[in-house]
Amino acid sequence: MTRPITAGVDGTAESLAALDWAAREAVRRGLPLRVVHAWRYAEALATADRDTQRGWVSEGATQAVRTISERHPELTVTTDVVEGAAAHALAGAAADAEMLVLGSRGHGPVVGFLLGSVGQQVIAEATRPVVLVRAEDQPAAEAAGRDVVVGQHGGPEDSAAALRFAFETAAARGAAVRAVRAWTLPPVFAYSPGSLKLLDDAGGLEPYEKQALADALRPWRERFPEVPVAEHVEMGSAAQVLLSMTGRAQLMVVGRRARRTAVGARIGSVAHGVLHHADCPVAVVPHE
Repeated sequence: MTRPITAGVDGTAESLAALDWAAREAVRRGLPLRVVHAWRYAEALATADRDTQRGWVSEGATQAVRTISERHPELTVTTDVVEGAAAHALAGAAADAEMLVLGSRGHGPVVGFLLGSVGQQVIAEATRPVVLVRAEDQPAAEAAGRDVVVGQHGGPEDSAAALRFAFETAAARGAAVRAVRAWTLPPVFAYSPGSLKLLDDAGGLEPYEKQALADALRPWRERFPEVPVAEHVEMGSAAQVLLSMTGRAQLMVVGRRARRTAVGARIGSVAHGVLHHADCPVAVVPHE
């Protein structure tokens, strides 16, 4: 089954930038584009009934699609106007998509509010990758030799989905992958005879981390031999190390393992930190 790239729009500058990004990616990958506008009936607008409001929303979506179709005449585009809660509708739209692309506002506390409401819920519930794009995103940022930067942690299986997405995207763009693994000193009580032997065999902590990254990348290097790969291992917090790479990134890819708490869904500190502060588009890829 061919999955479309799906973009969520709501008329804001951020969502229109996300739509542009999604259209370019769909052209590169030879995939159709689906545009979804989720809306809720506003009873406060006493002069406009449900049908009238739906008409306004549909016209806005149609205009956005018209602009994209003129820019990319070879692209197959469909539009869906869905009434209901935005987070639920967008998470549902992601289920049948290659990826879901959404707009993301600028830095600062308002981002935390947005991620804590609609954005975080969509990212936490989506079973497919979700890409967040800022209003100032430009096509030129995808060129000029910038890398697709991907975070890797744990063993080969822990980051397999994020690595797959990064390599597929880099292959479609003719870009390089920069794989980043951050590490910190574990507490003394975390050492065991088995772990100490592994470290001794590797020659120490840093060589061990470098070998772990190389092992995780090996199957993807073999699958995508045309994609140049740079490996970066650095001691520090994962979010900070990844954010130090944003100046050379056209896209940042992070994995996530969503968990639920009494106050709602959480997407993990690394994904949350990168979404807050990265200047480039960020793809959050659920673990397999």
